[in-house]
Amino acid sequence: MVTVTMKELLEAGVHFGHQVRRWNPKMKEYIFGERNGIYIIDLQKTQKMFREALQAVANMVAEDRGKTVLFVGTKRQAQDAVREEAERSGQYFINQRWLGGLLTNFQTVQKSIRRLKDLEEMQTDGRYEKLTKKERIKLDREREGLNKTLSGIKGMNRLPDAVFVIDVRKEEIAVAEANKLGIPVIAVIDTNCSPEGLDYVIPGNDDALRAVRLFASRIADAVLEGQQMLTEGGATAATSGTSEESAPLTGTAGEADTGTEMAAAPADIEATATEPAAETETSEENAEVVAAS
Repeated sequence: MVTVTMKELLEAGVHFGHQVRRWNPKMKEYIFGERNGIYIIDLQKTQKMFREALQAVANMVAEDRGKTVLFVGTKRQAQDAVREEAERSGQYFINQRWLGGLLTNFQTVQKSIRRLKDLEEMQTDGRYEKLTKKERIKLDREREGLNKTLSGIKGMNRLPDAVFVIDVRKEEIAVAEANKLGIPVIAVIDTNCSPEGLDYVIPGNDDALRAVRLFASRIADAVLEGQQMLTEGGATAATSGTSEESAPLTGTAGEADTGTEMAAAPADIEATATEPAAETETSEENAEVVAAS
C-alpha cells in the first residue's frame, strides 16, 4: 500500500504555509499554529487525508484499467514534476496552460488534438516536402504551439475519471469544470486556498519543489499500485480491507476530523520553521520569514 511518513512530509517542507496576513479562514481547521509570521500546517491531518486520497486513487484504478487521472500543475515549480510523474504512471497531464473548456468542451479540444496529430503525420508521410519554405515555417509554428499545450493529453480520447491539482487558486478553472461534470478532484491546498469544491483535500505547501514532487510521485505510485492490483486480481480483497478508512471517490471535501490534534513532535516543527529557506526557496513568503529572523 502506497503511504507517506511524517518524516517525509517534514523533510519536504510540507508544513510551511503562507504568511499570516495571506491566509484563507476556511483553512483554519488544517492549521496547527503560527511560527515567525507564517502558518504551520497540521501534518497529522495532512498525512491522514493524503493516505485516504492515495487509497481512493488506487481503488479507482483497480476497478478498471481504462480509468485515468489527469495531473494538473501549470505553476513553474510543478511543471516538471507533473509531467514526469504522469508519464511514469501512464496518465495524462497539463503543465503549461489550462485551456478553457478542456473538460466542458472536450469535443472541440479533440479537434485541436486531431490537428496536432495530422501536422505530425505530415512530417513523416512526405507532404511537407511538397510545400514551400514559407508554408512549412507556418505549419511548424502551429504545431509547436499545439504541442506545447496539448502534448500531455494527446492520447486522451475521453474525459478523465479524476483530476489531481497542484494549487487550486491558479487552477480554479480546472476545478470549476471538473465540478460541473461531476469529476472527482484531488488537490493540494495551501493556507491561502479554499477547500470548497474538492472531493479530496490534501493540506500542504504547494510552492516548494520537494513538496510538490512528493505529492505528485505518491499519486503516481497509487495509480501504478491500482494497476498492479487489477493485474493480480486482488482489487476486491484490497477494497474490503480498507473500506473502514477510505471513503469512496464521490465524497465532499473539507470534512476533516477537527478533533485530531498535531501528533508530530513540536520540536521537529520548531526546528524546521526557524530555517525554512532551504526547503521552500521558491516561496516568496518564506524568504521574507528568513529575512525577518
